[in-house]
Amino acid sequence: MSNKLTHFKVGKIVNTQGLKGEVRVYPFTDDINRFDELDVFYLDKDFNTKWNVERVRYKGNLVIMKIKDIDSIEKAERLRDKFIYVSREDGRELEEEEYFIADMIGLDVFTVDGEKVGVLKEVLQYAANDVYVVKGEEKEYLIPAIMKFVPTIDMDERKMIIDPIKGMLD
Repeated sequence: MSNKLTHFKVGKIVNTQGLKGEVRVYPFTDDINRFDELDVFYLDKDFNTKWNVERVRYKGNLVIMKIKDIDSIEKAERLRDKFIYVSREDGRELEEEEYFIADMIGLDVFTVDGEKVGVLKEVLQYAANDVYVVKGEEKEYLIPAIMKFVPTIDMDERKMIIDPIKGMLD
């Protein structure tokens, strides 16, 4: 049974930019320059309507995007607060030991001693490092996504092995 998502959320249109229909996009990717390679995308979960990227530039940590046929601030305004999705085929190639967050959700989480901790529910993305939110029987645990604490992620077995320090699972 494959629970692979067919589309990934890569950003959110947070505002308009100027008067000619450009939009400001807050990226949900650790590689902001992946927007350079973006040609088509979908808005919210309407995967039947393709939108075409005319051009992209960057301003700080935001992507400034010109979308084909959006040529006024009024048209751009209608897209505000919509999420940008790309199809898996348009997703970027992953390096070894890299995974799409969407594919990791639902992994069973165990300690190195084989004790079940819970299920990976969410991945919080911070500048320093991601944090895994693991839902246990009684409570949720926050596990920093670094090799020291998460030595093994086995996508074939659908499990994550963690090596918690004292107090991490209290």
